[in-house]
Amino acid sequence: MTNEERNTALYQKMFAEQETYRKWLLEQPPEEILKHTYEYTVREDVLMSLEVHNLTDAQAEALLKSPAPLGDVFKEFENRETDYMDTVFDSIVCRANTVIEAEAENRRILRETPVYPYPGSYAREHGELEQYRASHKANVACKEAIEAAISEHYHDNRLGKEAALEVIDAFGMDRTLYVLANTVRHKDWDGRISQDNKAWARTIPVYEDTDAWGDDRNTSFVVDKSHPGLTDIFLNQVRREQLLRTPLSHEEIKTEAARLLSELQKPQEPNSPNGTHFMAQISPDFLARGNSKDTEKLMAMLPFKSMSFSGLNDRKGHFVLISKEEDRSQPLRKTRSSVRKNLKKAPEKTAPSTAKKKKPEREVR
Repeated sequence: MTNEERNTALYQKMFAEQETYRKWLLEQPPEEILKHTYEYTVREDVLMSLEVHNLTDAQAEALLKSPAPLGDVFKEFENRETDYMDTVFDSIVCRANTVIEAEAENRRILRETPVYPYPGSYAREHGELEQYRASHKANVACKEAIEAAISEHYHDNRLGKEAALEVIDAFGMDRTLYVLANTVRHKDWDGRISQDNKAWARTIPVYEDTDAWGDDRNTSFVVDKSHPGLTDIFLNQVRREQLLRTPLSHEEIKTEAARLLSELQKPQEPNSPNGTHFMAQISPDFLARGNSKDTEKLMAMLPFKSMSFSGLNDRKGHFVLISKEEDRSQPLRKTRSSVRKNLKKAPEKTAPSTAKKKKPEREVR
């Protein structure tokens, strides 16, 4: 026999053995078949290997002597320590990482897609359909994220603050507010949404956007799977978070200074724990929004020499304290305006502006 004939004979013997094994396996109950799935697959792989590889004459003759060469090879394989399971786990890890990377990239795209406020008709007329479609897709995804966040974080009759932060982090403040404004404007009839939020929503431009059949495309990103009362609470959380992230203006710092001055002037006697100072608590919102320069500006407006800014061991928050000997009838100090800011405010000569695109006039009411 030639080498090819010996290898062919071995293959035919193993193939016949596999067919017998297969027929037996198909006669077993499903549970038993599942137990032998691994063995059957490996035996198939052995046959596949013999289709493309030849053994030496001696090797082929040795295996042909066995009454069940395929079963013998499987046992040999099964007893070996291979990196098969490492390969399996590595495949699991690689697939998981691929999904994570794809999801992260999708979140990045959604987060970085600018809000396109104009309707499809305007986008078509001005060659901006790509931006319109990308923004619309992000709006719908944001709406679904809001519904999911409300569902996940509402427990014990309380909506956790994490709900708003989760959506803002994923889609940005502008889109989150835009989707909520669109929602409130579509639910202007609903008494479960506060009048304050309805009034706010009317300040956000949301243009009418109808398709060829007259249907309102904006309804596709209306938050409607969540209870309107919870949507209202969620909006309150988002608006508050927006406020906390907005830098303090000079007028807001001055207003806080005036409030503190008034609080320091009210008591007839020192109101500090040890009775040696007058004190007033600085607004937590001011501290949350402000930075060290804002605090310096605040302190500079208050007219007291003995003034200090401190926390108290037995009370939450931070306080302004002044000695009981201070003259509390003094007015706020006038601060000098910044020369640099005044220079920046000076009007600059600009070239005549080019004609602007005409914006849609109608909005969703």
